[in-house]
Amino acid sequence: MVRVSSRLVDVAYVLLRVMTGLLFAEHGLQKLFGLIGGTRMPLMSEFGLAGVIEFSAGLMVAFGVFPRWAAFVASGEMAVAYFTVHAPHGFWPVQNHGELAVLYGFVFLFIAAHGGGKLTLTRD
Repeated sequence: MVRVSSRLVDVAYVLLRVMTGLLFAEHGLQKLFGLIGGTRMPLMSEFGLAGVIEFSAGLMVAFGVFPRWAAFVASGEMAVAYFTVHAPHGFWPVQNHGELAVLYGFVFLFIAAHGGGKLTLTRD
């Protein structure tokens, strides 16, 4: 039974890493290209830079290309996003609509600490 649960943990982690990366990349698509209901942001702006980080780091995490570094950068971006955009509107994330930034930040921090796991294109 231990071997089965160990395999399930490995599969679940890969799914967490891939889906988190792809969902994060979608936010970059919104900012960079105005796709998926987003608004295109000027590339040389704070939101434009955020779009570049979200798109590139999201794909790197999803496909396992230097996932520790990409996740660390993405986690940092989410910390900056939370404290500059959300925190000024209230203390609690549910109040200031910063839950997604907090969640992404901590999931990416976990990925950065844990590494890419199975099915990565590069080794950490």
